[in-house]
Amino acid sequence: MERFAVRRGLEKKIGGNAGLARIATEYFDNIEVNTEGVFKGSFAILTEITGQFGDDGKLVVDVKQLKGEELNNFLSQDGGREQAMESRKRWSSFLDEVTGYSPKQRGDKAKEDAKKFSKAKSAIKMARKMMEMSSSIDQETIDKANEMIADLQEMIDSGNPPSEGRVKKLNDLI
Repeated sequence: MERFAVRRGLEKKIGGNAGLARIATEYFDNIEVNTEGVFKGSFAILTEITGQFGDDGKLVVDVKQLKGEELNNFLSQDGGREQAMESRKRWSSFLDEVTGYSPKQRGDKAKEDAKKFSKAKSAIKMARKMMEMSSSIDQETIDKANEMIADLQEMIDSGNPPSEGRVKKLNDLI
């Protein structure tokens, strides 16, 4: 499962999950849409593509593709390599259209999110260490810190990058 940032306002412009499924029909074959607007499709080496806009406004996709011996067999068929290249091209074009970002911009957004996750994990680790080592921190502060840690951990576990403000609040508390 992958999550991609979507340019502000683009989800509305596209028309939500229904619009996303409509766009998917331009790039992939065998598109099926369920009642929530989640689409499923395929194309060449991409055996199953599932996609939707998440509650957080990000594009959530799951892609299964041929691997190993199946991929080798596909590539050795007449036109197999061309179909594989077309799969990659369609996938990239689809992401360009539905996220509003170029491949480089998507990579930059992913790096930003990774940095936010890293900072949050580091802050949690540091806060726990400080609470463990310090004898001058009162119970009220410890309880508040544990509550903030739980919130940050929940965001991390759900795949939502915590804001720098939340991380800073935890760092400032301890």
